[in-house]
Amino acid sequence: MKTAIALFLSLFMISSCACQKNTDMKTAVIEYEAQTRGMYQKVLVENQTVFVAKNRDEKPVELKISDEDWIVLTTEFEKLDLEAIPNLKAPTEKRFYDGAAIANLKITYKGKTYETKAFDHGFPPAEIKKIVTKLVSFTQK
Repeated sequence: MKTAIALFLSLFMISSCACQKNTDMKTAVIEYEAQTRGMYQKVLVENQTVFVAKNRDEKPVELKISDEDWIVLTTEFEKLDLEAIPNLKAPTEKRFYDGAAIANLKITYKGKTYETKAFDHGFPPAEIKKIVTKLVSFTQK
């Protein structure tokens, strides 16, 4: 009986921690933007909702993020070192000669904003590649 109670309490505490992390993600605002003279994409994620704009003058389309996509975003968000984001180095420099759109990622979390330096759309720094890929996938829905 004591073992069953201990097991139940352990599971309860683990699930409480998992819920807390999801709540933390719900307070974050993640914004990805890519642009050139002829192309524009903006993806904004806030509280399991995504806003997608494909033109500068267009009102963003609001979509509900599926539970599966939300889990992926939450998992990748938890892996990020937010303090390191402003110091990430772009792996390519195609944006210097119009070989790629200029992109950046901005995260606002607990009242503080973390923003990358410009990088090439489609070629983000390795540390943020998975989360950027997931954000860009929302533009194709």
